[in-house]
Amino acid sequence: MPSTTTTPAHHRSLGDQSWQNQAVCQSTECHPVDPEIFFPDPEEMDKIRAAKALCNQCPVRQTCLDAALENADTHGIRGGLTEQERAPMHTRLPHRLDYSRVNAAVAGRDIHLTSAERQAVIHAAYRHGLPARRLAWILKIDEETALKRYRETRRALRHRDLEPTTPTEPIPEPGEKAMDRDDFGTAA
Repeated sequence: MPSTTTTPAHHRSLGDQSWQNQAVCQSTECHPVDPEIFFPDPEEMDKIRAAKALCNQCPVRQTCLDAALENADTHGIRGGLTEQERAPMHTRLPHRLDYSRVNAAVAGRDIHLTSAERQAVIHAAYRHGLPARRLAWILKIDEETALKRYRETRRALRHRDLEPTTPTEPIPEPGEKAMDRDDFGTAA
């Protein structure tokens, strides 16, 4: 039986650009790359295909795409995608919820977080009992704001526990016979 190994996700730290040294698009003496192929006009299909072919070989392709999305870079081909292909991702980015990023942030990695991921970090930090000072450091906010986020989380969890559960069976109308066990037949 083949074994499967899952390597931990490595997310780019805030301000980290060192990944660019590993990018295939970096021009060297032995491997000259024309940077203009990454900024083609929409009708220049040959340049687009050439740029995407390079991106498909790149070991930091996902990091490049993440950097383009996180920095709102809407120009050129980044991470193997054109401007038009990335456009929907830019609009959905604040809603991205990647738990590996949340776990990395809670563990102390200084990474970019979306709005949804920031909320998940607050919830995870609250559940794990992290001090407000630690949450403040993770989210780059002041300690008073961290305490406020904890109070909001505590209130939301309390209200969630107090909300009445919705009945699984419809409530019969007056004069209507309620369904019982015999109305469902037998299981095969």
